[in-house]
Amino acid sequence: MTSSPLTETLAALVRINSVNSAYVGGPGEREIATWIRAFFARRGIETREQEVFPNRPNVIARIPGRDPSRRVILEAHMDTASITGMTIPPFEPRIADGKLYGRGSCDTKGGLAAMMHAVAALAEQNQTPPCEVWFVAAVDEEYAFGGVKKLCEGLTAEAAIVAEPTSLRAVIATKGALRWRILTRGKAAHSSKPHLGVNAISHMARIILALEKDTAGLAGRSHPLLGSPTCNVGVISGGVQVNFVPDTCAIELDRRLLPGETGKEVLAHYQRLLDGVKRELPELDAFMETPRMDDGALDTPADHAAARCAQAVLAELGLNPELRGVPYGSDASKLARQGIPSLVYGPGSIDQAHAAVEFVDLAEVARAEEFYRNFLLRF
Repeated sequence: MTSSPLTETLAALVRINSVNSAYVGGPGEREIATWIRAFFARRGIETREQEVFPNRPNVIARIPGRDPSRRVILEAHMDTASITGMTIPPFEPRIADGKLYGRGSCDTKGGLAAMMHAVAALAEQNQTPPCEVWFVAAVDEEYAFGGVKKLCEGLTAEAAIVAEPTSLRAVIATKGALRWRILTRGKAAHSSKPHLGVNAISHMARIILALEKDTAGLAGRSHPLLGSPTCNVGVISGGVQVNFVPDTCAIELDRRLLPGETGKEVLAHYQRLLDGVKRELPELDAFMETPRMDDGALDTPADHAAARCAQAVLAELGLNPELRGVPYGSDASKLARQGIPSLVYGPGSIDQAHAAVEFVDLAEVARAEEFYRNFLLRF
């Protein structure tokens, strides 16, 4: 495939290690933020940095619109997941069979590059969009959403599109995520006399069985675009060594939320479940910690002007205009809670995100750039 300026930008972004600094060895987003700001500065486009954490800023580029009272936001995150487990060089972009390989190529530097070129094209072609345009390259999506939370402080806009790998489908609904720990406390003893102790792992097993039964019941609830909520026990830890009766055990849970569910209500449900296990096992000493993440779902109305505009643009480009939902979350739900109707759209498949062999189809990146540019000129 012949290289293009868009492909060259994507390759340059992939070469920059922007693994989230919450992960081992991750340098964060400083270097890639500098590169992106220079990209817009070379084109005479107004840019600024919004500090989120020390040396980890959001980058905001602005294009004036015909109506300065209206604003549309294109947002993509700069950070990536860790490179642990990758089986290809993570920061050496390679093109083969129309795909570009490397960490972040799919999640979500393909969408990031497409948005950058869509905004740059407006300036280069002297096109003034109907709305003021903000392009935002945000930090910390892969860990705690710190970048978009900072962005949302006092923010107003008529619509936002967030880049994530959606296989060029317009997404109006995403599940939320609630993540927290349940802990059990027992009593340590020598394993040769286990009756002198209280096994915290055995007690946790009772809780896990209750959780499995409860999770099966989630199938009875459904959203037309998202299906049913889910609950997964993803981590378990406990004990000190094999010849001890373990006095502590902990599990980490990931509960995906449907629109209309709140973290507070869901946690209250699990507290009632825990209380039920205690009634059956009076000696159980168990408690829940404050959630590490409580992120609500996205549910943008299908008849909102931004959704209708996206459908019209997709139809004009010969792409599937049907609106859909996805089970994973993104920065979009935070923008929606700020009162900004939001969509998720981008090149690549979520199946390649965070993968040992991550890649994005370059033809999809080019089509995404067309979509973003046409949306900005139409909305």
